[in-house]
Amino acid sequence: METKTKHLSVGDPKPSKAEGLRLYSFEYCPYAQRIRLVLNAKQLKYEAVNINLKKKPEWYSSIHPEEKVPCLETGDELITESLDIANYLEEKYPSPALYPAEPEAVKKEKALIDKINDVTSVFGKCMMNPKEKSAEEWVKSILSSMEPFETELKNRGTKFFGGDKPGMLDYMLWPWGERVKALGMLIGEKLPFSDEDIPNLIEWQKNMKLEPVCQAVYNGPEKFYKAVQLKYTQENPDFDSI
Repeated sequence: METKTKHLSVGDPKPSKAEGLRLYSFEYCPYAQRIRLVLNAKQLKYEAVNINLKKKPEWYSSIHPEEKVPCLETGDELITESLDIANYLEEKYPSPALYPAEPEAVKKEKALIDKINDVTSVFGKCMMNPKEKSAEEWVKSILSSMEPFETELKNRGTKFFGGDKPGMLDYMLWPWGERVKALGMLIGEKLPFSDEDIPNLIEWQKNMKLEPVCQAVYNGPEKFYKAVQLKYTQENPDFDSI
């Protein structure tokens, strides 16, 4: 269950000490969405305190020295970095389990999760300089970063990486699966993908979008695109207006 605030900004007061789980977040941040997915998958009650990343409140540096999101406040400690938070939640709240039971399988899953950095790198470069490459060149970069996941899903022959239900790898990758169409919006033309390029991931994307856990925190590529535009084009963006 999630309760949200507006995106707190310069001059907004610091919330009182968290009584339960509190996630410092940004509604359109894919890294913060990872944690909202895990929290929801484990049916944990939490408070989401959204931070205006363009005009951060003065006190946020005392929560996160680098003033990034996500940051999880447990009442006793503060945990930063999405993978560290996800792994903390898995250890602290083991049911339902989001990693496989076998240690070797967990090791493989974590290695694949690390490869998501290649996907996020393409997204980041496109957000910062969408005209750096042609649409065809961006598609080539995207497909290259996604190839390990397409191959793995094909080899597993399952609906999700986690099997019949999504697991940790699914939830760690999904925020970029949700946002991939936003790249075409940033570039200014439809990306020339073919259904034959990554058929298993395309089917995975459709199945993930139907999952209640994903639907609960779904914003879609259009809102993500608007958030990026506001962040980079306005001095005082109103993210709550999206």
